[in-house]
Amino acid sequence: MGATRLVLADMCKTYRRAFTLGPISLTVTEGVTCLVGPNGAGKSTLFRLAAGVDRPTSGSVRLETDDAGQGLGYLPQEPQLPGSATCEEFLHYVAWLQRIPRQRRSEAVELVLDQVGLSDRRSSRIRELSGGMRRRLGIGHALVHGPALVLLDEPTVGLDPKQRIGLRQTVGQVSQNRIVLVATHLVEDVRGLADRVIVLNEGAVVYDGDVPGLERLAEPDAAGDTDLERAIAGLMGDSE
Repeated sequence: MGATRLVLADMCKTYRRAFTLGPISLTVTEGVTCLVGPNGAGKSTLFRLAAGVDRPTSGSVRLETDDAGQGLGYLPQEPQLPGSATCEEFLHYVAWLQRIPRQRRSEAVELVLDQVGLSDRRSSRIRELSGGMRRRLGIGHALVHGPALVLLDEPTVGLDPKQRIGLRQTVGQVSQNRIVLVATHLVEDVRGLADRVIVLNEGAVVYDGDVPGLERLAEPDAAGDTDLERAIAGLMGDSE
């Protein structure tokens, strides 16, 4: 897979004058970028624009990749998975939906089962999987066609600490040579996942950088037990 960039150029999205995201100009490159912000900050809007579900009111959003045919993979916060299907059956179906040629489907499914650590559960019914395994299968669903851009919406919500650690490891492993954009409310996800952090508040980017740089912005009187929590709280106007 060649170099890939998600480019937002003076992008702005307005909803009936009630909410405006932007204008935003930034370039997201390969690796894991965590998108953080309070409810209503614009995270879901940015996801919809990146996915091409919505179009900006002005400016542009474009995915630039050297690989023709590479597109989008998306894991919603509450993925709907067919409980009676096996992991392998489900991924073969997704590969068919993604128009992977018949002669390449088995190879694509084998690869993604290995990537998400479910090779030994290929014949397990989805209803038999733990929450963490189902979430990893959801990531496999997003990856099976080899997308250049993967959008993960709150991927660790509802998981126990051990499952969250395992899922973060999976996300880190699959982020090689592709853009992975993760929307999250969890500070431990930011610390454990992010190569880059973008903090949104009231439709604007209030921070864009790495985790150490974000920690240096911690305000002593902001809510939180760690510098990272205090920095995020301060940027979101949540000071005590």
